[in-house]
Amino acid sequence: VNCEVIVGYKSVYRMCFAMTCFFFFFSAIMVRVKSSKDPRAAIQNGFWFFKFLILVGITVGAFFIQDGTFHTVWFYFGVVGSFIFIIIQLILLIDFAHSWNKIWVGNAEEGNSKCWFAGLLLFTFLHYALALTAVVLFYVYYTQSDNCTEHKVFISLNLIFSVIISIISVLPKVQEAQPQSGLLQASIISLYTMYVTWSAMTNNPNRKCNPSLLALVSNVSLSESTPTNAPGQVQWWDAQSIVGLVIFLFCTLYASIRSSSNAQMNKLMQTEEGGGGYGGEGEAGKDGVHRAVDNEEEEVTYSYSFFHFHLCLASLYIMMTLTNWYQPDTTTQSMQSTMPAVWVKISSSWLGLGLYLWTLLAPLIFPDRDFS
Repeated sequence: VNCEVIVGYKSVYRMCFAMTCFFFFFSAIMVRVKSSKDPRAAIQNGFWFFKFLILVGITVGAFFIQDGTFHTVWFYFGVVGSFIFIIIQLILLIDFAHSWNKIWVGNAEEGNSKCWFAGLLLFTFLHYALALTAVVLFYVYYTQSDNCTEHKVFISLNLIFSVIISIISVLPKVQEAQPQSGLLQASIISLYTMYVTWSAMTNNPNRKCNPSLLALVSNVSLSESTPTNAPGQVQWWDAQSIVGLVIFLFCTLYASIRSSSNAQMNKLMQTEEGGGGYGGEGEAGKDGVHRAVDNEEEEVTYSYSFFHFHLCLASLYIMMTLTNWYQPDTTTQSMQSTMPAVWVKISSSWLGLGLYLWTLLAPLIFPDRDFS
């Protein structure tokens, strides 16, 4: 038995359990904090030594939790939390796609249109080429003629859905109601859909339908691959986990930058600016020295509760990514991926397509509302 693997996933679960509890606790106590005059606002903006002490205390305590059913139960908490966090990532990605197209089209209208439109065409073609290449590779390596029916359905459905949203995005009525819609956004969503499809298939416990990346690179035949249920055979850092963390970091960075300058993103992330200016700039006193001022006396600049809840979901998502969505097992058998992880990811891809389709059709269904 590979004891290091077993101890490793238990450590990840317990540390992420501590972070999740920490952020959820502060999310609960920060509900309905409206301004810095609320006594709870001081907890958000100070007491850092005690907050780190609480986090360390919860982490140490988590390692004293008896095994029992803890890991199995916490696995399902991670699945649900990760699903919600993936939805947030999808919304951020859709916003990124629309923003990208809007900025480049605006630049093209201001001048040097050939250059900007050529850039739009290049990236649109590149995204679709990568998505189509991914579909071909999926059929070659993740399906078999007499097996892997689920994978065939997943790949085919998402390919059809990607074609549908691409056609709808350029329909005259959609273009009239949503002038900023186009193939660039559809190509980005299609490529991300193929990534999520691949991520879902790599969690299939059936090794015949889920060859390891090492097996594909070294041209090892699937029949010679080691069965998934062999003791100690756990593939920790596969490609999809690394890509998942990269996308997580990108979405976190994008949300941080975007929410500071965009009203729609502020509403989405519950970070509306208050009436004051940015406290970081400060005001100059009589001695000419700039000092920080409290710009939240009337209204907080972001939702403290939602901020911590977002970090709570992020902790669960990181936990599942680091453990590659393996089903916990306290026996001497090795961990293995499970079908719930597959369905969570594939359903999130369908939800992402549905959300993007809604951004195209909503202006037609509700013509009196402003969707800019």
